Amino acid sequence: MPDPSFAQRVIAWQRSYGRHDLPWQGTRDPYAIWVSEIMLQQTQVTTVIPYYQRFMARFPDIVSLAGAQEDAVLALWSGLGYYARARNLHAAAQAVVATHGGRFPQTFDAILALPGIGRSTAAAIAVFAFGQRRAILDGNVKRILARCFGVSGWPGLPAVEKQLWSLAESLLPDSGIEAYTQGLMDLGATICTRNRPACEACPLQPICHADRHRLTISLPTPRPDKTLPQKHTMLLLLWHGSEILLEKRPVHGIWGGLWSLPEAERGVDARQFVRRRFGLETELLPALPRFSHTFTHFRLHILPQPLRVSAKATLPPGCGALWLERAEALGAALPAPVRKLLATHDEGVSRSQTPALPGSRT
Repeated sequence: MPDPSFAQRVIAWQRSYGRHDLPWQGTRDPYAIWVSEIMLQQTQVTTVIPYYQRFMARFPDIVSLAGAQEDAVLALWSGLGYYARARNLHAAAQAVVATHGGRFPQTFDAILALPGIGRSTAAAIAVFAFGQRRAILDGNVKRILARCFGVSGWPGLPAVEKQLWSLAESLLPDSGIEAYTQGLMDLGATICTRNRPACEACPLQPICHADRHRLTISLPTPRPDKTLPQKHTMLLLLWHGSEILLEKRPVHGIWGGLWSLPEAERGVDARQFVRRRFGLETELLPALPRFSHTFTHFRLHILPQPLRVSAKATLPPGCGALWLERAEALGAALPAPVRKLLATHDEGVSRSQTPALPGSRT
């Protein structure tokens, strides 16, 4: 049976040492809490804060978000990664307006039914917005429970995850649910971290199985090793003076729905590719240094290839491309590596060697 002091230890610690000044704290507004919870999925608090503040300034309520153009939503999300979150957030706002009259639903099942909201996120919203007694189980909480109660096995396995959910629900306190839930988040983010956990500062140390048996580093069980597939592509920087050609990416797939540079397979004749696709005549310029971008399931190696367009012909109808001034393009909904590329390169410096871009991750 779980130690009954678990929840009390977490609550007492959070009230004394937890985080209390995050921008989304101190409110019962389900919209603000929902936006923060979606942004915090697989993203650190320090990264989220400026994005959250800009997003809330532009879309202060659910009606304003529902009425926005998707490009405007994605532009504010650019660089935060996992762009399906932004598309789902926008779709969910529209669903709330259409189905719930613009009022965020209060029941757990109704929250869970919204696009992009899973069981743990729905629980967090229910706790912080409505004070409901619900269990969360994000990556941080899985790590805390696996260590404290000696749960072995990779948490991504269905049987292990089911065991952790059962444990999480059995530990819920009868009162203080908000401090308890926030405390779990704070402990996982600041004390019971994946690497170099500060066990001596942890309120759970006296009852922690991993600490007692020197298993802190081995729990939770790591994901089985898997070789990350390597992919290659070429991004084309088509310049006409200070204008750059951008292309809307398909909704499904990487960088879905964002504006990006036209993409071609590595090794193709770039000039012929551009001629066939856009009907443009170009001058090939020296290629820029390659760089890599890591996604969850593969690593993409990118060759940026600049071309100077000799004459800006009318683009084929339905090609999904447009010309933008460089400054305007930098304000569009761009993937982070494309934004970095445009920020360090323009047609005027295309014959020089631009410094290699650092590898990044989405």
